[in-house]
Amino acid sequence: MAGIRLPPEDIDISQARALSTADLISDDDRSIAADSWSIKSDYGSTLDDDQRHADASEALAAARFCAASDYSSDKEEADAETFTFTSMLGYQSYWDATYADELTNFREHGDAGEVWFGADVMEMVASWTKGLCIDISQRQLQNQHNDLDDDSVSESVSQDLAGWSVVDVGTGNGLLLQELAKQGFSDLTGTDYSEGAINLARSLANRDGFTGIKLLVDDVLETKLDKKFELVMDKGTLDAIGLHQDGPIKRIMYWESISRLVAPGGLLVITSSNNTKEELVQEVENFNQRKIGEVEEEEEEGKGGLLWYLDHIRSYPTFMFGGSVGSRVATVAFCFR
Repeated sequence: MAGIRLPPEDIDISQARALSTADLISDDDRSIAADSWSIKSDYGSTLDDDQRHADASEALAAARFCAASDYSSDKEEADAETFTFTSMLGYQSYWDATYADELTNFREHGDAGEVWFGADVMEMVASWTKGLCIDISQRQLQNQHNDLDDDSVSESVSQDLAGWSVVDVGTGNGLLLQELAKQGFSDLTGTDYSEGAINLARSLANRDGFTGIKLLVDDVLETKLDKKFELVMDKGTLDAIGLHQDGPIKRIMYWESISRLVAPGGLLVITSSNNTKEELVQEVENFNQRKIGEVEEEEEEGKGGLLWYLDHIRSYPTFMFGGSVGSRVATVAFCFR
């Protein structure tokens, strides 16, 4: 639950640590994972107990996370004040098993599976992101062509939007890409390290008429993509990475890898339920400091190739708890330059 950190209640640290791979795909473990981190979607679920998902954001609030800048990997001396909360959702085995079930359920019943954060958040992210891209395109056009009238600018922006290269990392069932397609984007790619997720996303795209979406099996932490994109989307992937036993180190790998996917002047839009806007901005500042340090060590000139905060969604519902105001979701955009 982004925005508020509550003290842990009745948390067994030994249970919070990652289980072995063999344990990850049992029915009991899926239940534990769903209790640990999940938000019920409006699209239906393949899991048996819907209430687990309704309560999932509360489970997040009950966990105390290590600060984004604390990259200690000493698991043996963790205590109730410093341990990093882990979950089955940080492991590929969980997602492979989940998407195998969801693909079977799609074939038998036509269900699209889980939409993490809910359909309303997904639609808001797509619409808000479109607005950011339009603003950027309009400024660029007006700077290049001062003599264009409003109608010409609008037509050119629409054409430009369709040409934006977009990748959604950890795309899952690919429904965010479909929402972006509805907003006018057409150069769309989705990646996921689970082959089952890609098979489900491809099946849904074909069924819903979005056959132009490209879908690839790829791990963002070890990406094989050699292309840079003008718009990089992440809805929940950083969250899942952070729930791995080695989450703090994997988060460093995440920023290094995902920054290489963003084209100069491009955007990175992250939607998270585990991090506030301020925490995401702090992680980006940490990334920038590491990159600047690398440049200085190599005695190179300039400090390009950094991520900078651009904007965030301000219209998510908020709630009050213990005198603090927070929201369950944060969506933050960064510009790469």
